[in-house]
Amino acid sequence: MISQLFTSFAAISVALCASSAAEAAPAKNIVLVHGAYADGSGWKAVSDILTRDGYRVSIVQEPETSLEDDVAATRRILALQDGPTILVGHSYGGVVISDAGNDPKVQGLVYIAALMPDAGELLRTLSSRLPPATNNVVSIGDGFQILDPKTFAQDFAADLPADQAAYMAISQVPIAIKGFATPIAKAAWRSKPSWFAVATEDRKINPDLERFMAKRAGSKTVEIKGSHAVYASQPRAVAKLIEDAATHSGG
Repeated sequence: MISQLFTSFAAISVALCASSAAEAAPAKNIVLVHGAYADGSGWKAVSDILTRDGYRVSIVQEPETSLEDDVAATRRILALQDGPTILVGHSYGGVVISDAGNDPKVQGLVYIAALMPDAGELLRTLSSRLPPATNNVVSIGDGFQILDPKTFAQDFAADLPADQAAYMAISQVPIAIKGFATPIAKAAWRSKPSWFAVATEDRKINPDLERFMAKRAGSKTVEIKGSHAVYASQPRAVAKLIEDAATHSGG
């Protein structure tokens, strides 16, 4: 009888240790979520670095038709992952990952010059704490908006080559205005570890607001000299932060 109990306890102990080891394993899956007015192609340089370093990278092409649609698009990509995953969002993508990040596969969250709202918090309320340097939004009808192409380069991507910034300006993805007016129900960063890259030259989100959100969440924070498009202009620094999250999120 004693022998049987010992065997049972040993089996349970081994199972628990195996479970803890699995939970603490570094994440090898990275899912990248773009922000408003952009698409997934802006992540190419970051994706190339992560792939070279052995990570399995997936990029969400959310439609920007509503927050619900964008979260659903992200969840579809998360469903394809085969294990612990780091979910990364730029700009408005931070709103998306704050919701979609509640998925059990998500082991850590990385915000790149991103919005990081709490549950029920409206973006206009959050942004009004520390307004951005510019608001070059243009309504194009049917409930959608873009950034003024004439000022796109200086306000969104001042540190990118002129031809790249110009192309981004004419290839914008219009976003539904209602997407900015929809609060999330549960903020994933409240229960999961997070990392934050503050873009010190950001004109679309006030860098001080980025610092406020990161501090509120208790995020591990780095400051990168770059524009709002820091994910494209400083890919090595951004990839380094993502890899740090992948390595340490399971601890």
